[in-house]
Amino acid sequence: MIRRLAWTDVALQSVPTPKGEMALHRSLTSGLCRRAGDPAGTFWGVGDRGPNIKPKDAARRYGLDHLAPLAALEGAKVMPAPQVGPALARFRLAGERVELEAVMPLHAADGTPLDGLPPPELEGAETEPAFALDGTPLPTSPDGADSEGIAARSDGMFWIAEEYGPSLLLVDEQGLVHRRLIPEGSASRYAGSRVPVVEALPALAAARKLNRGFEALAMTPDLATLYLAFQSPLAHPDRAAHDAADVLRIWALDATSGAFRAEYAYPLDPPESFRRDCAEGPVIKSDVKVSEIALMGDGSLLVLERVTLSTHLYRVELGEPLPTQFLDPAHRPTLEQLGQGDAPLLAKTRVFSSDDHLEIGGDLEGLIVLDDGSLLLSNDSDYGTEGAVTQFWRVMTQARVDS
Repeated sequence: MIRRLAWTDVALQSVPTPKGEMALHRSLTSGLCRRAGDPAGTFWGVGDRGPNIKPKDAARRYGLDHLAPLAALEGAKVMPAPQVGPALARFRLAGERVELEAVMPLHAADGTPLDGLPPPELEGAETEPAFALDGTPLPTSPDGADSEGIAARSDGMFWIAEEYGPSLLLVDEQGLVHRRLIPEGSASRYAGSRVPVVEALPALAAARKLNRGFEALAMTPDLATLYLAFQSPLAHPDRAAHDAADVLRIWALDATSGAFRAEYAYPLDPPESFRRDCAEGPVIKSDVKVSEIALMGDGSLLVLERVTLSTHLYRVELGEPLPTQFLDPAHRPTLEQLGQGDAPLLAKTRVFSSDDHLEIGGDLEGLIVLDDGSLLLSNDSDYGTEGAVTQFWRVMTQARVDS
């Protein structure tokens, strides 16, 4: 059973361009979660940094030809509405429709909204360049966040994972950011932040590949352990290791403090297994990523692995953790250099593939398990910058998924 649920995007603004209006809307489904004690049908989502588009796409789609040269800068993004930043959202599933109940922009205690601009550069780490519509560079921000994953704690608050730092934001249901956990040694990036910053995460997290930081979160049923998945293999010790790697790190953290507990190696599928994407053009290892995880009642993880059009869902047994040596930035060879042949890997079993269901669109990033064992999937519409709209899909897999 696969059903697309009714939903209407919330308009933000229209931006005039040489080829017509860029119609922007709220994008609130980069990550989804449920919270214990909420009314039936309630779930939560988080939107990412704000409206953004690649320079080459801005030139092609909207005639903004002056932006085309910026495509030479790796990771460059044009932000047509930089005042729109990350937000928390509360939804309600009502029959065959999803309703938006509230949107809470993430903000500091003094009311200042977080923005979607990248923090200042950290020596030895990669930083995304951001530009305004006129092509001028946008400033960095110690309170910038590219929020992608969300999980609810036992006290009703949320952990939100973001890619820039990468970092974890502790957020209440009104969107107030109580503190930000960052990798050890990266405090200089957040000088002047309005949010309390704590160096509580392993330093190795700063080795994330450009635009591929913390992506997905899941909480154990006892609400004691938080699982965190990187979007891609780390660029550790360098970009060449990322490009060749076929294994991704999943961390287990203390759900209260964020303290590191264990690390697991998730084996990524070969590029050729993503059939719809391969039909559109070449797919390479670094195109494969994890965009969401959810925890099952039996302790296994449900992992959403994808390229763009093709999405695979896997049930993953949390077996043997990695030796602690792989967390040491100085250890060689790194996990990324070893790959799948020489590390204890998590066992995975495919439960669903969108390659077998062409009606389901691409860019899937949100995933929760509903009470009846069906899955709720959502895409990232990128705020409509390229004409996409938010979609929700209810999927009952052949093998029932228990929550």
